[in-house]
Amino acid sequence: MKKILALVLACCLLLGGSVALAESSDTVHLTLWTFQELHLQFYKEMLAEYNAQTKGPKLDIDMQCYPYEDMHNKLTIALQTGEGAPDISDIEVNMFANYLKGDIQLADMNEYVEPIKDKLVMQRLDNYARDGKYYGIDHHIGACVVFYNTEILEAAGVNYKDIKTWDDFAAAGKVVLEKTGKPMTTWEVKDTWSIYPLVSQHGGDWLDADNNVHMDDPVVVNTLQFMSDMLDAGTAVAAPGGGHHEEEYYGWMNAGNCASVIMPFWYTARFTNYMPDLAGKIKVAPMPTWTDGGYKTAQMGGTGTAVIKTSKNLDLAKDFLAYATLSYEGNLQEWYILGFDPIRKDVYGTADLAKPNKFFDYFGDDIFDVVSSMLDSVAPTCLTDLYPTAADIVKSEMAYDLVVKRMAPADIAKTCADELRDAAAQ
Repeated sequence: MKKILALVLACCLLLGGSVALAESSDTVHLTLWTFQELHLQFYKEMLAEYNAQTKGPKLDIDMQCYPYEDMHNKLTIALQTGEGAPDISDIEVNMFANYLKGDIQLADMNEYVEPIKDKLVMQRLDNYARDGKYYGIDHHIGACVVFYNTEILEAAGVNYKDIKTWDDFAAAGKVVLEKTGKPMTTWEVKDTWSIYPLVSQHGGDWLDADNNVHMDDPVVVNTLQFMSDMLDAGTAVAAPGGGHHEEEYYGWMNAGNCASVIMPFWYTARFTNYMPDLAGKIKVAPMPTWTDGGYKTAQMGGTGTAVIKTSKNLDLAKDFLAYATLSYEGNLQEWYILGFDPIRKDVYGTADLAKPNKFFDYFGDDIFDVVSSMLDSVAPTCLTDLYPTAADIVKSEMAYDLVVKRMAPADIAKTCADELRDAAAQ
């Protein structure tokens, strides 16, 4: 029966639709956990749509939002003890590998993913896979872009469309600083949002699939050196407050103090919510490339939503998750509600995605042209069980050593790599 349901759903997903499980008026109760309050709005909308179209059991989902650490700790304990786990749970991308160890307690979604792989940005779903099985579905690509303040650039006589390479970016930064006195960009002090996208797009990573450490590879050192050189030139500065998600940074950026920030596409919502004075001034553009033919973007951030195997209504939980995150309708809502870049490629370039909204009002109606141009050039990420440790090292040491302590890039890379190797040996 399960295979038949999955086949029917897959056919509907291919057509951009959904599926009803069985004629029934019963209500089935599920639980869902998240650490991101914004996701609740999306899930509630998708639940309403799911119940409106299904001829099968109606769903009543108890949705709970917990602080980031609390939710992941609570989920870990529930899976270890076999008690109290939800039916569906968000799991942050950096934490996901922790749940793919030993006897995996997550249900695979292959029967829904496999039939529509050609319609999905699979580099994203690969983050949540193990041995060919897909255990989590992301809400977005997380494609990194550059948000340019065109008012500052125009004052400096710089056209952001002329910036094609990172050398171009650095050179433009010197002109901007000379003409306006303002930095080109900011590097984070206490997180991975600045370092990892540049390393990944450069073709590097912290680990390979066998957990061999590559944190001190030449590509990492060279990337850190580029970032260090911009700090030396004054064309990059430490992000006020230490990061791009801090109130101090929002206020500083909103006042027009910097020419750009490099962040994932979903950062659009941070501009609309926290930097209203920049409306009409910010343009979205692809990341500059390191080499001709190199990756056009890197993926950052993300949440793998998973179904827990112990769910008493496993098929319905999987059906809802598939409808919410894999269907054509669900991917449109990811954009309408959350401002995310959807993982389904077939929504791009459609009239459905082009409906006026607050994001188009703020950035212009050409922002998806940028994402569309990068769909087939997304750098992969190697999320092994050591990746959470690697990310913690970058957050706690690498970023600070680079931006604040101003250590030599080669020394930073070696120190961090040695620490990661020690962790791998334990």
